[in-house]
Formats: sequence, C-alpha cells, structure tokens
Amino acid sequence: MLRRILLAAVIAAAVGFTIFWWLTIPAVIPSNLLPAYTPNQANGLTTFNAGGCSSCHAVPGQPDRLRLGGGLAIPSPFGTFYAPNISSDPADGIGRWTEAEFVTAVVKGTSPAGMHYFPAFPYTSYQHAKVEDVRDLFAYLKTLPAVSGKVRDHDVPFPFNLRRNIGIWKLLFMDGKPFAPDPARSVRWNRGAYLVNSLGHCAECHSPRNFLGGIIAAQRFAGGPNPEGEGWIPNITQKGLAEWSEKDIAYFLETGEMPDGDTAGGSMARVIKNTSQLSPEDRAGMAEYLKSLPPVDGPRPPPRKAAKDGDKP
Repeated sequence: MLRRILLAAVIAAAVGFTIFWWLTIPAVIPSNLLPAYTPNQANGLTTFNAGGCSSCHAVPGQPDRLRLGGGLAIPSPFGTFYAPNISSDPADGIGRWTEAEFVTAVVKGTSPAGMHYFPAFPYTSYQHAKVEDVRDLFAYLKTLPAVSGKVRDHDVPFPFNLRRNIGIWKLLFMDGKPFAPDPARSVRWNRGAYLVNSLGHCAECHSPRNFLGGIIAAQRFAGGPNPEGEGWIPNITQKGLAEWSEKDIAYFLETGEMPDGDTAGGSMARVIKNTSQLSPEDRAGMAEYLKSLPPVDGPRPPPRKAAKDGDKP
C-alpha cells in the first residue's frame, strides 16, 4: 500500500513538473515570422525617446544619454536589478543580436539565450508595441556608439531569482495582445493611448502592485508606492489631474514644469528628458489620452512626518 502511495506521488510530481515546464517555456519570435522590412531610423529615434530607453540604460553619472552601457541600479521589493548594456558593443552589448532576438526580448521578455527576463524590464507594456516600431528601434540602436563594460549581475535573492517561475508570472500578467485603436476616438487620442500604454509604459510606475509584483488592474494609473522604495508616485487619472488641462500636461511632458510652478524630480526628471524630445503632436496625444482617464482612487499615501524643532522649512 505504501509503495503504491509513493508511486502515485512520484507520478503526480512528474506530471506536475512536466505541466509547469511546458507552461513556462519562454516565448520566442522566429526570424521567419518577420517579413522583409526596410527600417525607418527616424521612427526608431521616436521609439527610442517614447520608450525611455536612455532613462535606464544610459551609463549613470555621465551626461551623454546615448551611451547605453547600462549599470543603473533599480531597487524593488524583490531585489535590486541592474539595467544591462544595450549599446552596439558586440561583447558586452547587443551588437551580435539578430533582429528577431531583439523583437523577442522587447515584446516577449525572452533573452537570446532562451531565458525569461525579469519584469523590471517593462515588457508587460512593450508587448503592446507595434513590431515595426521595435524593428525601427533596433535599427536606430545600431547607429549609436558601442560602449564596453559588462554590467554586474542582479542582486535578487531566492526564490525570486528562479527565472523559470517568471513564466507563470507572465501567464498571470501578460495578455500578449497588440494595441487596439478605439474607432470612436480621435487619431490623436489613439496615438496618445498607444504611447502611454505601450512604449511610454507609464502604468509601470504610476500603478499600485499586488504581492506578486503585478499591476492591480482596477487601480491602473492611480499611483502608489514608488517601486524603487522611496517616495510616492502620483495618481495620473482625473483623481490626480482634475485641475490640469491638456495643455498643462503637454507642457509638463515638454519642460517638467507643473501648473503650480514646481518641477519634476527624481526618476520623472529622467522621463522628461525623453518626452521633451517627442514631437508636439505626440505630447498632445498623450495629454489628450491622460486627460480622458476617469478618476480612480488609488492607495492612500502614508501621512507626512510631523516637522521637528530645528528642521528646515
């Protein structure tokens, strides 16, 4: 009897492991599924700026936003991630990558080695990008200077460092659907919706997350704790931007200046360096879309600490 129970347990474990392994196979886009295409490098530049590539991948501590040697530390509740080198360097960057490998990495979150990338890489948003935009981005990146230097490994403890488990995470939080325009909306609104929800990946920071690190869909764009551990990310639905006009939002994306005269700081200042490079039409589209978001209550920020005697005002 005991032998039968043990045998049944072994079989059940083997079946369970097989199902787990099958469900977590990293998705790959084969090169034969990419039709012949002539890249548009000008659009690649737009995609580069809309995607905020330099915000994470530019070498920290130097002024050139096109030196994409990586190294930026990205703290999170699951460990600290380090943005990789995505320059054209053949040894330390993506200089030897094929176009299909790059498209797979961006929209599927799978490395050329066939491993899951950690979702600190915002492919949950990039999955909605047009493949043509991603191909144009790859062509543009190849024109930028090669930067040597291998980025250190991520500092992620067990069990979060088990990349195979990310396959289950992707099943929970990725739908694999391309952006679908709303025919009832204007062309400009749809362009803004596309930029905000795919390349701009605004929801990645401006939404609260559950204990697994997935965005809470019902509170998308409603702000919450800074994923990097310090501060609070504002609500960008009409709950938070009710007093902002579309022009205010577009101007903020261009200059970082708020209607009250304050300016963007922290990681948002890096974002503005990218959105300021977009066309006025693209910024206007993003503003129109953001202004259309209905008000959504987000998590309540913690109360501010009372000032102590001697603190500076």
